[in-house]
Amino acid sequence: MTDVTFRELAGMSEMRAAENVQRSVWGAGDVPDPADLMMVIQAEGGLVGGAFVEGRLMGYVFGFPTRDPAIQHSHRLAVLSEARGLGLGLRLKHYQRDWCLAQGISRVRWTFDPLRAANAALNIHRLGAGADTYFVDYYGEMEGINRGIASDRLLADWDLGSAAAQALSAGRSRPRGDGPESFLDLPLPNDLDALLASDPEAASRLRLDLRQALLDAFADGARIVDFDKASRRYLLGGQKTGRDVPRPGGSGMVSARSPARPLAPRGSSTSRRGG
Repeated sequence: MTDVTFRELAGMSEMRAAENVQRSVWGAGDVPDPADLMMVIQAEGGLVGGAFVEGRLMGYVFGFPTRDPAIQHSHRLAVLSEARGLGLGLRLKHYQRDWCLAQGISRVRWTFDPLRAANAALNIHRLGAGADTYFVDYYGEMEGINRGIASDRLLADWDLGSAAAQALSAGRSRPRGDGPESFLDLPLPNDLDALLASDPEAASRLRLDLRQALLDAFADGARIVDFDKASRRYLLGGQKTGRDVPRPGGSGMVSARSPARPLAPRGSSTSRRGG
């Protein structure tokens, strides 16, 4: 088994290595977070943590303080493609969880593309985060792997002390929810990048369909509580967090008030395919 060391980055040379990891993961045209900014944020209470194999940075996580001392915003998580068999994404998040708890931070939030099944599986199913906030075209037009589609994002809300987060971090199965749960009857594509390359119009239609479905569900008081990897569908429950969320400039958070998309009962199947 490959030995991996998890620790905070130190000095500008390692911060520049994190810049290079960003360029490799997000592709040409995406602007990386600069090394000097990451170093300053780390000095002011942020986290720039890395996964090192034989002294080489193979992945990193970058989070910074928010207006609430108990909440960290996790801005970047990146793993080089050559290291993805090592489970570094999950392990870096567990490292981040331990680091935050040691600093008295009880919650971590970050945005992710709701159409990317691998991200949903990691963030929601494997870490135990939830989501009830949807940002429409959050970053505007983007480059790199995000080029050619609206930059909609979900706000993942990771309660580090929740029953799900504690169980999953300890390698146990997640506990079942108490209330009613239903699958959103809209599977994600198996590979969003392949769909964007082969049929960008289909990818954009799926973006709009999922946007409306989740906005409707959130407006009705539901929240994402899990993600099923086999069917690539979000599982919704009926309890919102009630916490304040950041309001971005420009478009901000949009809430739909039209009738919600029908939900499929948990355990049911669907014939609708993504991709």
